[in-house]
Amino acid sequence: MSKYINKNRKTVTTPKNKSVFSSVNLSSYNIPEIIESKNKEYVEFGADNNYFKFLINRANGSATSGACITGIAQMIYGKGLDATDSSKKPESYARMISLFKKEQVRRLAYDLKLTGQCAIQIIYSKDKKTIQKVEHLPIETLRAEKCAPDDKEVQAYYYFADWEEIKPSDKPLRIPSFGLTDTPAPIEIMYVKPYEAGLFYYSTPDYISGISFSQIEEEISNFHVNNIQNAFAPSALINFNNGVPDEATQRLIEQKFTSKFSGSSNSGKLMMAFNDSKDSQADITPIQISDAHNQYEFISKEAQSKIMMSHRIVSPMLLGIKDSTGFGNNAEELKNASILMQNIVINPFQETLTDAFDKILAYNGIALNLYFKTLQPLQFIDLENVKNEETREEETGVKMSKENSNFNDDEMLDALDGEEVDDEWELVEKREYSEDNKNLEDWAEGLIKESKTGLQKLATFIKSKPNGKSKLDKSYYKVRYEYSEKYSSNNSRKFCKTMMSRTSKGVVYRKEDIDQASFSGVNKSFGHKGQNYSLFRFKGGRNCGHFFNENLYRLKSKTEKYISRGKEVDNIPSSYTPKGKEYKDAKKAPKDMKNGGAYPTGK
Repeated sequence: MSKYINKNRKTVTTPKNKSVFSSVNLSSYNIPEIIESKNKEYVEFGADNNYFKFLINRANGSATSGACITGIAQMIYGKGLDATDSSKKPESYARMISLFKKEQVRRLAYDLKLTGQCAIQIIYSKDKKTIQKVEHLPIETLRAEKCAPDDKEVQAYYYFADWEEIKPSDKPLRIPSFGLTDTPAPIEIMYVKPYEAGLFYYSTPDYISGISFSQIEEEISNFHVNNIQNAFAPSALINFNNGVPDEATQRLIEQKFTSKFSGSSNSGKLMMAFNDSKDSQADITPIQISDAHNQYEFISKEAQSKIMMSHRIVSPMLLGIKDSTGFGNNAEELKNASILMQNIVINPFQETLTDAFDKILAYNGIALNLYFKTLQPLQFIDLENVKNEETREEETGVKMSKENSNFNDDEMLDALDGEEVDDEWELVEKREYSEDNKNLEDWAEGLIKESKTGLQKLATFIKSKPNGKSKLDKSYYKVRYEYSEKYSSNNSRKFCKTMMSRTSKGVVYRKEDIDQASFSGVNKSFGHKGQNYSLFRFKGGRNCGHFFNENLYRLKSKTEKYISRGKEVDNIPSSYTPKGKEYKDAKKAPKDMKNGGAYPTGK
């Protein structure tokens, strides 16, 4: 009689001259443990305190996961760190740029994606009044210090270059956490990680549900490589024909062979049989899988799909991975995928980093509106709901100026500053503009005359031509336009409310000011398909109840009171009479125009 171990590891008695067969299974992946050992000051993370190295190995071993991690990290960093108020605070901006070096920020973005956390080394000035330098610290070199029951934050982190090689006699370097003491240490650690339920000391990466599929992809790759290297050798059966050993000996033999030969790197599973003699050895009937290549292809595609799902990849083409849908026929789909990816995946990572950077800058007395410049093409960026210039810059990364900014009715219309006419000038008359009106020079000439000395008046009298046209010097009169209301409404657009508020303060505008604002896109959200339109003609947009008055001013120090308003002027040059619908429509409220001033196709 002999004994063997069955699948439940129980001893079973068998008749003599029988064979014993067993198989060896691979271990499966487990969620990392967080261990607080009594004899250690730091908290262990994962099996053998080496979870970070495990993640690094999985990224290196899985082509799909590695591409996702690298691609998303590049999207997080984009084209680098910037600030929307850089032009308003150039000194603060310069200090920010000198503090956050490009390469350091790029590494932080990679660690945050790869491991779900990153670490910033804070280096203070000698007097501890400012942060002098910030550097990326490889996350795999740190372990959190154990906390007391009443601690709400980790008080310090322990640094060791390679935790795999640490010995009982080694003493990791303790580095205090940032901002927890009144007197900072020369060097502190800011540990950056998002909140995760059930975890206090560490985080897990956002793609943790796909790590097992990364292992599958890695094992499939190893299997095929080693199958080729071993000339497609089949799985092996090892027969021991010198008797059936006891249980302990069988286990020892299994362990030795398993550690040396099992796994994907040796292309298959070892099978062992313990026999009393060669005559009683196990017979193996191979089971041929006719569609093995199809099964491997299915598993490979399934693993790739699940890995991308865990990384929340909306479209593989965003990472440069070609799929079967094709690029040219799905441009709109790719654009939508890019916008979705930016909003639900990239932005949260970027906000986690900028929130941390804000705390560092605040210590130095710097306040900036930080953002990462995007890698997305401008045509892929959704600006439909952008409400102000600052948000537009954050979304596009394109610096805006008053000359090229795009505006809407929620803004303060900085490009249309206007002016408050001072006491040096006196208002002579207001009129609605019409093509039938006198040209501007004759309008001024009919109401204003230049002050002259007695000698000048005499000279004028002598040289006077009764039927001629006198040309006044433009230096002593000017024309401005005033935003006025014809139909009052409680629901006026913000553009109109702002303009009328300025009118009540005496603000008027040059025609050039209004044209420049129209060109820059002020209030363009009310234009046809969001396009620029003429503010001079259409004011606040469709059904607006406002119009422009034309105001004539005289320079009091160089002019006299009004001359006869009934004066007739002959032979007005046609070049002095403005032409075009915009001048004709300036006096009209859009509400009085055809279709309420809407674009011709509007209904």
